[in-house]
Amino acid sequence: MLVETAKTPRTERGRKTMRAILDAAAIEFGTNGFGETSIVSITQRANVALGSFYTYFDSKEEVFRALVQDMSAQVGEHAATAMSDEENALERERSALTSFLQFAREHKEIYRIIDEAEFVDPESYHAHYEGTANRILERLHEGSDNGDLIPDLNEAHAWAVMGMNVFLGLRYGVWSEGKPAEDVATVAHQILAKGIARR
Repeated sequence: MLVETAKTPRTERGRKTMRAILDAAAIEFGTNGFGETSIVSITQRANVALGSFYTYFDSKEEVFRALVQDMSAQVGEHAATAMSDEENALERERSALTSFLQFAREHKEIYRIIDEAEFVDPESYHAHYEGTANRILERLHEGSDNGDLIPDLNEAHAWAVMGMNVFLGLRYGVWSEGKPAEDVATVAHQILAKGIARR
């Protein structure tokens, strides 16, 4: 999936070239950071001509911005495809988190790239987290509407869920893969379902 921009290619060949550039940029930025990555290193890794880069992007900053948008869209898409309409609201959150953990394990560079975006491109940094929180809030509202969740869930609830997911992804997706993603998601599910206070 490519994020639509003014330069988004209309041909399959162009889409493959742009995808190769974004995938190469993810590895380069994720490994070397924004400052140490060059357009040449991206095109060499993507095995495309320098001119092809400039067909789609005007600068290193622009490809970085597109990459943040692309990775954010991929996270949302993975979560959406993991969830089922047959699941209740809490099961959907567990499926979404399991999917995110798996994504983080396959794309460990996402954390470095998103963290750097705070300084390289604050607008895309904010958009990533605001977009993710909005998707969660929409699911929480659906859960409230169909009776699975308590009423009056608001933005703070969505950010709390997202915060838990982000740090679980860091611990069990990037730092260590020792615990099955489903087990980690079950812990989060239990916290959302029952809390941790003694009753």
